[in-house]
Amino acid sequence: MRSRKRNKAIPVVAVNFAMTWDGKVSTRNLTPADFSSPRDKRRLLEIRATGDALLVGMNTVRLDNMSMGLPDESLRKERVRRKQSAWPLRVIISNSGRIDPKLKLFQRDFSPVIIYSTTRMPGRIQKALSGKATLHLHHGDKVDLKGMLRHMRSFHKIKRLVCEGGPSLFRSLLQDGFVDEINLTLCPLIFGGRAAPTLTGLPGGFLPRDVACKLVKTEIVGEECFLQYQIAHRAGI
Repeated sequence: MRSRKRNKAIPVVAVNFAMTWDGKVSTRNLTPADFSSPRDKRRLLEIRATGDALLVGMNTVRLDNMSMGLPDESLRKERVRRKQSAWPLRVIISNSGRIDPKLKLFQRDFSPVIIYSTTRMPGRIQKALSGKATLHLHHGDKVDLKGMLRHMRSFHKIKRLVCEGGPSLFRSLLQDGFVDEINLTLCPLIFGGRAAPTLTGLPGGFLPRDVACKLVKTEIVGEECFLQYQIAHRAGI
């Protein structure tokens, strides 16, 4: 597969997942994937801290009840030394726009919340989110990922974007060629079954094309194996 030069019109996109040895990133009930070690949870924050912004799909925010914060003060100080804001911007994507304004995400004001959604978002929710988040609404049924990434880079000055899921969002970014870096922690568990989502969602169709990866880092801690890959190609934009 031919390598493409990365287009600087959009951010570098890094994704981060913990998964079982059979590729599951959550349970069949879609409960929070709390099966990795304390070291891996620390690594999640370290990776999160590298981004100008953190991107998460709305279902993941709701199920995990995330605040999308960075509780470790030392990581925030490192960001300031790198001339980043102390906290990453918090970016949510939701095609339907049905977002609960009472989520924990909106109770913490340590960094701005940016929402990319569609004009399907009900007017009552738009009104409820006024003052809590910046809304960017796309026409149509789905958020245009290419347009979203270009807007992040040009309007919000995001150079590096860290995505923590969910798997459906990762699959969409991956199949459109927008992922640059994959961080995986392999945990010593095997779930089995068809209802628990894999890295790219529930078992189903193939990706439009294979995605070639290059291993750039390996770390074994206890029974876990952390792997970092670079994607060998990127879609033209």
